[in-house]
Amino acid sequence: MQFLSNTKIDFISKRKIAFVISGLLIIAGIVSWIIHGGPQYGIDFTGGTLFEFDFTPDTIETPPVEIQSIRDILSSEGFSDAVIQEFGNPNIILIKIKASENPKEDEDALMSILRTNFPNYAANKTEVDFLRRSEHVGSKIGEELRGKAIIAILIAMLGIIIYIWWRFELTFGFAAVLALFHDVLITIGLLSIFNIEITISVIAALLAIVGYSLNDTIVLFVRVREDLKIYRKENYESIINHSINEVLSRTIVTSFTTLIVVVILFFFGGEGIRAFSTTLLIGVLIGTYSSIFIASPVLVAYRNWKIKHSEKKHRRV
Repeated sequence: MQFLSNTKIDFISKRKIAFVISGLLIIAGIVSWIIHGGPQYGIDFTGGTLFEFDFTPDTIETPPVEIQSIRDILSSEGFSDAVIQEFGNPNIILIKIKASENPKEDEDALMSILRTNFPNYAANKTEVDFLRRSEHVGSKIGEELRGKAIIAILIAMLGIIIYIWWRFELTFGFAAVLALFHDVLITIGLLSIFNIEITISVIAALLAIVGYSLNDTIVLFVRVREDLKIYRKENYESIINHSINEVLSRTIVTSFTTLIVVVILFFFGGEGIRAFSTTLLIGVLIGTYSSIFIASPVLVAYRNWKIKHSEKKHRRV
């Protein structure tokens, strides 16, 4: 049994409302960027120091260390921006802190805090055994990574235009890419509003969102192309509406099943992947919305503009 079969919702007539909502979300994101002085980049892009600690318990009776307890202690000691995660096994902990003028002082302070607050994991270890390694990432390397991340997204967008131009036509390609820019801009804006830093994992989530949203849009555009051939005498807007309603069931079911996994990641994945899961959660919702209310309405808006432009040109002649 098909979910939401034979719907006749007039999505196109609501396109102006959708454009206003999207515009407000984008403006809210831009205002947040201005307040924060631009996008909030994580250690991966700003530079910093990575520490690898061995928290193997000193005795068999001692339970494994809890990451949240490390996070709470460091936050109370002034390292609230530290990124903490397991590495390989529960006893090996990676801690990343932002770049400072004196990395050695940070290392000594971090070592002192951890030894004082976690004696059951550090008391019987030498400094070399407890701190397995430390690596400093300069701000210049962070800037290079940031530039490469932006280039990766732009290349993906360009490839999408070329692919959809080849599969459909150039107008469809620009409509799809405009919808993708819409998704990425709103997602990054909401991350800024929620005070979530942009890290490598967030960039990976953004690229996943681009792929997910594009898949939805292509499915819809395939149906639009088929319906344009079948209902040639019908009004263009009614054909687009018909196409959206035909794929509506598939779009909602796909989004719902994807959201189930993403919500589980969000609530049970822990702080280590919280930024990744939050980005996916926002992106799936925005991507579903844009495939229905942005991508196809852009086709209609462009066609209407083209007709008006040709009429004005014809009058001048």
